[in-house]
Amino acid sequence: MDLDIDLDIGVKKLFDKNKKMVRYGIIGVGMMGREHLCNLFHLRNEGATVVCVADPHVPSQKVSLEFADSFGWPIKVFSGHKEMLDSGLCDVVVIATPNMTHYQILMDVINHPKTHHVLVEKPLCTTVEDCRKVIEAAKKRPEMLVQVGLEYRYMPPVAKLIDIVNGGRLGHVKMVSIREHRFPFLVKVDNWNRFNCNSGGTLVEKCCHFFDLMRLFVGANPVRVMASGAIDINHKNEVYDGKVPDIIDNAYVIVEFDNGARGMLDLCMFAEGSKNEQEISVIGEDGKGEAFVPENIVRYGLRIEGRDGVRTMRAEDHRIKYDGLHHGSSYLEHLNFLAAVKVDGKKAPAVDLQDGLTAVAIGVAAQLSIEKGRFVSIKEVMS
Repeated sequence: MDLDIDLDIGVKKLFDKNKKMVRYGIIGVGMMGREHLCNLFHLRNEGATVVCVADPHVPSQKVSLEFADSFGWPIKVFSGHKEMLDSGLCDVVVIATPNMTHYQILMDVINHPKTHHVLVEKPLCTTVEDCRKVIEAAKKRPEMLVQVGLEYRYMPPVAKLIDIVNGGRLGHVKMVSIREHRFPFLVKVDNWNRFNCNSGGTLVEKCCHFFDLMRLFVGANPVRVMASGAIDINHKNEVYDGKVPDIIDNAYVIVEFDNGARGMLDLCMFAEGSKNEQEISVIGEDGKGEAFVPENIVRYGLRIEGRDGVRTMRAEDHRIKYDGLHHGSSYLEHLNFLAAVKVDGKKAPAVDLQDGLTAVAIGVAAQLSIEKGRFVSIKEVMS
């Protein structure tokens, strides 16, 4: 019997065994695609099952099959996402392909006759224009859930700090400072992430997470951006097809918001000698809160109590069954999205397309600010 037929039969048997299962297909099974596969396996008792994957890269196909086999999941492998969509095997798709492919794949999913709910990895797209086109297309498919993978919101210490801010304990937020000091970009298939034209630039590709968090903390929308950045250490001696990488490896970014609050990002991607990868500080009229990742520590204190009144707590979320690459945040992201899918669109996605667009717009403005050496307004990049 043909191998594809065997897999089809296996997928059908698995689905028939439990009609309540939500069937996932993963588009792109490189490092992040396989990370999603692992997270969904740990959500099998919640009703998640991966039935198919799509990727033109044969080595990635083979590794994903090995992963799925170790989980006891008989998956069908497609070389292209259109074939996967046409198969009718899945109800939900996870898009984990290179950034520059997100736009066309999203449009293909949104315009497909069959409704597929979507979790798309950040950034939503690499340009503001493409983000806006996706939003307009999605308006015609209100039955379809589309969530953007800005999972840093779910990291336990970050989520705890968000709760503290939303609870009003710090008062009206005036300043947010986010420091990410980490290792360089990892190697990806065909080295696509070494070039701005593919990734959208470091401040779009990596830092959309932090611009999204700034918006959450200040409860407002961005007005203008000023940034300074450079390529100082990483990738300078690398050459791919005769081209030297052009992605920056460090930057300072200041974001001003329409309620008068300000955010600042301090990014360094040659800082492996750091205890924490992310350090977040939120200062309001009444107090200050901090979150540290991966220490999983949260601190907050009130002005009237001074230094002696600072509280320190460990942030944990006992729902997490798989830490993975992002300290359990991807697991919680999937748990949240699965809950929304199960109620057939009656629950809005936690991170919607407008959130994805705004995070990209701030990153684009920051990249442009570095290029032009001046403040860049959000209106400028939106138009």
